[in-house]
Amino acid sequence: MKKEMLLLVRDRIGLGILFVMPMVLIFVMTLIQDAAFRTLNEQGIPIVFVNADQDTLGNRIEQGLRNTEMCSFHNEIDGEPATAENVGEAVKEGKFLIGIIIPEGATEAVENNVMGLVTESLGMESDSTNEGGTAEIKLIIDPVASKSFVTSMTSQLREFISTMTTRIMFETFNEQIADLIPDGTEVQKGDYNNEQVISYSQQYASELTGEVAPNAVQHNVPAWTIFSMFFIVIPLVSSVLKEKQEGSVFRFHTIPASYLLQVSAKLIVYVIVCMIQFVLMLSIGLVFLPMLGLPVLNLGNSYLAIGIVALACSFAATGYGILVGTLAATQQQGAVLGSLSILVFSAIGGIWVPAYIMPEIMRTISELSPLHWALDGFYALFLRGEGIVEVFPHVMKLFVFFIACVGLTSVVNRYRRN
Repeated sequence: MKKEMLLLVRDRIGLGILFVMPMVLIFVMTLIQDAAFRTLNEQGIPIVFVNADQDTLGNRIEQGLRNTEMCSFHNEIDGEPATAENVGEAVKEGKFLIGIIIPEGATEAVENNVMGLVTESLGMESDSTNEGGTAEIKLIIDPVASKSFVTSMTSQLREFISTMTTRIMFETFNEQIADLIPDGTEVQKGDYNNEQVISYSQQYASELTGEVAPNAVQHNVPAWTIFSMFFIVIPLVSSVLKEKQEGSVFRFHTIPASYLLQVSAKLIVYVIVCMIQFVLMLSIGLVFLPMLGLPVLNLGNSYLAIGIVALACSFAATGYGILVGTLAATQQQGAVLGSLSILVFSAIGGIWVPAYIMPEIMRTISELSPLHWALDGFYALFLRGEGIVEVFPHVMKLFVFFIACVGLTSVVNRYRRN
């Protein structure tokens, strides 16, 4: 253990990789993703709106879009009123994600169609002036806008239009009935307030009762902490290969003890290093990121469970590093195999991009990554407020992975020694 500690302390580049690199990654990635989250969630999707209708339907849609937090409303382009002609170019240049054009005569078209429906339902002769006419609301979409944004915006528009159509239908029925029954009491147009019979509420499926919403901090801090813990493969591979190159491994073979006893020094030292990494990375989310105006990292309800998941992740990372060092024949092989395999594991494991937004086939593949198991464990603790019992399957996967790596290392070492 003393030898391993001295080798680690003297390897300043390796220490820089272990501690400085993940800290920089957490700061940079969290700031970038938080800016994206704030742009879409707080300021809303930037849209440009053209109301060529200038009547009830167009005005109501405009009013609704102005009052919703889902979008950032604009009806001007570079200080000039937006028109049907210049909206397309503005969206193409990336100034807005979506352009919405309400055509001229949209309200009249809706009223005529509703009037025709009402007169037909009441068995009255329809006026030819109330027939025909459709209103096509045009959406111009920036190609970078994701499908979810477009779906959200079109759903909102349909809700506004449905509300307006229902209102017009109510008023038209009211007028027709008043004509048929002159003595009846006519309901004033303002009496219709479109009260909803069914209301909606939302909450997070979490013991934290919705207090913790997923954000850039809650994802990036545990994700890049796990990445840094597994990146311990670089100094570990260097330590194992130095022993091969300098002949220390032959001295180890003369010691009358099992290989696992010999390798335990590396395991203990580097597990301690991983735990130090873990504490430092969490401190960034708890102390330093809030200084930059970012949310504070919420650790959930069970500190003991957090420690167990971190310990399991440390053993898995250390065991994998020793396996790579044993399989590699040269320093170059070890560095390439170790770094590339961790990058692949992190990419498919949801470190760079959360697994829940991946395609279905990638979500299935991500289940093969030990980094994904660790990240799922921290998600369960930080976001869902779960405890030791709930994260036990993730912990067992990591420990089984560790045992498999050490067992395979022992087999390979015995084969090469013989």
